[in-house]
Amino acid sequence: MEVKRIIVGIVRTNCYIVYNDKKETLIIDPADQADRIIQFISENELKPMAILLTHGHFDHIGAVTKLKEEYGAKVYAHKDEKDVLNIQDINLSSKFYMNISIDADMYLEDGTEFNVGDFSIRLIHTPGHTKGSCCYLIDDMLFSGDTLFNATHGRTDFPTGSESRIIRSIKEKLLVLDGNTHVFPGHDADTTIEEEKRYY
Repeated sequence: MEVKRIIVGIVRTNCYIVYNDKKETLIIDPADQADRIIQFISENELKPMAILLTHGHFDHIGAVTKLKEEYGAKVYAHKDEKDVLNIQDINLSSKFYMNISIDADMYLEDGTEFNVGDFSIRLIHTPGHTKGSCCYLIDDMLFSGDTLFNATHGRTDFPTGSESRIIRSIKEKLLVLDGNTHVFPGHDADTTIEEEKRYY
């Protein structure tokens, strides 16, 4: 399994393209600059099968509509994130005059395990950054969005955010994972669960 990080958008969001030997592909948090994402996919002859969203802020969803039109891939999110995806004042896109509003095809519950091609994926609900923030566990890789960063955690001063909930999410849902779990956050450098235990 390969992971390609493409840094996109005005706040330098990590978009991840995860693919296997069959070229089956997951796109995680396509924030912006769909053309760059499409270019990498085309150059490597990949087959996008799903778009996974860790939360609904504009800087994680800006390229969803174009990519869905291009590939017909289903969009996945946690069930509590519908309002954030839909409402521009909550997903913050209105503040940047972008006016982004999208919907997911699949709204999932905490702990849902599902397959996309040969990928086995578990959604972990981690409220705090937003009420429907989530992480995706794929083998020994955790895609943590804006919940868990390298040596810190995501902001909680946006609509539906909560400092107490994000700390609880990290301690009760993420730090209990295997220490060798590789963490791919929504911004900045990657890390591991073992490394992040130092900070909580």
